Amino acid sequence: MVPAAVHQYVLEILQAAAGTAITSIRFSAVGGGSINDTYQVVTNSGNRFFVKINSAVDYPSLFVFEQQGLEALAAARLIRTPGVIATGVAGSYQVLVLEWIEQGLKSTDFWESFGRQLAALHGTSQEGFGFDSNNYMGALPQYNEPMANWCNFFIQRRLEPQLKLALDKQLLASGQVRLFEGLYKILPSIFPVQVPGLLHGDLWSGNFLCDDNQQPVLIDPAVYYGYPAVDMAMTTLFGGFDQAFYDSYFYYAPPAPNYREQWEVCNLYPLLIHLNLFGKGYLPDILRTIERY
Repeated sequence: MVPAAVHQYVLEILQAAAGTAITSIRFSAVGGGSINDTYQVVTNSGNRFFVKINSAVDYPSLFVFEQQGLEALAAARLIRTPGVIATGVAGSYQVLVLEWIEQGLKSTDFWESFGRQLAALHGTSQEGFGFDSNNYMGALPQYNEPMANWCNFFIQRRLEPQLKLALDKQLLASGQVRLFEGLYKILPSIFPVQVPGLLHGDLWSGNFLCDDNQQPVLIDPAVYYGYPAVDMAMTTLFGGFDQAFYDSYFYYAPPAPNYREQWEVCNLYPLLIHLNLFGKGYLPDILRTIERY
């Protein structure tokens, strides 16, 4: 059941957006939510929207940060994102109301467009690595205070908070955490100096859609300005994307000679996230990478 306060909030938001009276709305649960409850909302006039609901206490400002990320991606005008209708609090719940995206079938043209558009997005830059605000990666806080150097940012803002959490939760032993010190020493040789690029930040196969014009749509971002290999690495973590995507991306953004190594190192961060969220099943993948260094 959708809480009454949420129902009323969404009704009022959609009435304000439409500029006309809406007499009724209908919530239908849809899949895809992990920590959120997700719904398609249909108004009496047949217009459809996507609504996310979560506790306003458990994940403070989760949807505010998601809105900021979607708006940062949209501002680049390079790849589609759902339009944000509103985010707010209704009783003890936080609510995000988004444009409904009608989905289509993925073709080779879709994957080629996706690679080209993502390469262009990664070409959108700013001075430092990070973002205007912290946000979330899944259900865990992600720290984005800007830094000038990628390797320092990756260590201090990405790896070390997750390592501390894993140690506190007894998911890693202190000796395993110390293995990362060897990696830290050689990070500059793995990641040559590069200007920050605008990243989706959590680009696995569940965080994009194909719209009915066969164009990519980015959803559920964990946005910041970082090393582009981060997004590309994440695409490989749970099965990989179509080869046409990689061919297209590399045509517009030729890869570094050691791009596979960069991807492997970048994926330590999401693997640590998954370790902290879901347990030791992810530990062997982490150790296989870090023991090389």
